[in-house]
Amino acid sequence: MTTPSFGLSQDHLDLRDWVHAFARDVVRPAAVEWDEREEFPWPVVEEAAKIGLYSLDFFATQSFDETGLGIPVAMEELFWGDAGIGLSIVGTALAAAAVSSNGTPEQVGEWVPQMFGEPGDLKLAAFCSSEPDAGSDVGAMRTRATYDEASDEWVLNGTKTWATNGGLADVHVVTCVVEPELRTRGQASFVVPPGTPGLSQGQKFLKHGIRASHTAEVVLDNVRVPGRCLLGGKEKLDARLAKAREGARSKGQPSMATFERTRPAVGAQAIGIARAAYEVALDYAKTREQFGKPIIENQAIAFTLADMATSIEASRLLVWRAAWMASTGKTFTSAEGSMSKLHAGESAVRVTGQAMQILGGNGYTRDYPVERLARDARIYTIFEGTSEIQRLVIARAISGAPIR
Repeated sequence: MTTPSFGLSQDHLDLRDWVHAFARDVVRPAAVEWDEREEFPWPVVEEAAKIGLYSLDFFATQSFDETGLGIPVAMEELFWGDAGIGLSIVGTALAAAAVSSNGTPEQVGEWVPQMFGEPGDLKLAAFCSSEPDAGSDVGAMRTRATYDEASDEWVLNGTKTWATNGGLADVHVVTCVVEPELRTRGQASFVVPPGTPGLSQGQKFLKHGIRASHTAEVVLDNVRVPGRCLLGGKEKLDARLAKAREGARSKGQPSMATFERTRPAVGAQAIGIARAAYEVALDYAKTREQFGKPIIENQAIAFTLADMATSIEASRLLVWRAAWMASTGKTFTSAEGSMSKLHAGESAVRVTGQAMQILGGNGYTRDYPVERLARDARIYTIFEGTSEIQRLVIARAISGAPIR
């Protein structure tokens, strides 16, 4: 019998060290500048592309890691560097995951390479799901796609919001309603190719944190896309809709299929932020003296640091387990993916707040990174499923009841 191991393989250790070095040497030195500019950090993403970190090869290799740990390991190190820049580097991967989750092999082969480009000619992609009146309630989605049989085209109309890389991207993946009476079961995802008329950027959001990441509305005004841009194809969609009309239970809908694949990765991002804040607080507590001794010798400070370290380790184990389950085809019987994102996101908020408290007034200033880390952490209880939605998913999974 094979002995189970909690250790990383040499390949994972090499990956961790490689991404950590980039985060330390390139991302962190640029973090303050791009946080203050609130602009997409093209020069940093270009550097990531030069070493292969922003690339289709990296995304594909780590996504199909049989242990599932490649992406979490890389995410933690990259976001240890800076969350805003980190999201700018990995934001395209969410759209790529949407195509991989819902598309045919031919669609994956056609569209995913166009999402990344190459050094000197970078491309971006955006996944567009949330709407002004349909965030957590995906059943309230209003963006509509109607089929024009004469031209074999779909016509998309509506407004998406909170889209990472929205409007700035070359390729957009948009979730739409195709049959309103079926609610979430009547939804489908479409690829909007580069330069398609009718797609435009709406409001760009000025945010509390992750400021280097571009977040905006995407407006779709009679956007016409070829039939081949329907992810999964029309035959598969028609069969799914027919079953839904007959009352058969759906295995899921496009947005949820994407989020289910990415939640452990998002949890790993939150761990990176929490770990960065913990390391600053630990070093500060060892060197900061009050009343003639380092403050870490005060039990209140030491115990707080102990709780911070424990929370980070627990989050990492939840994330690694969920990532391993997903990669090996294990069923999330207790919503383990949501558990990992919930615990890691709330831990990041708590740990960055505790770090700020340990640093006192210094933690509240921009002279130390904790202030920025605390702002960045807050989004992890909100995006890709709020903490409340994660609890709802978990509660339904463990109880089997339709909790509302």
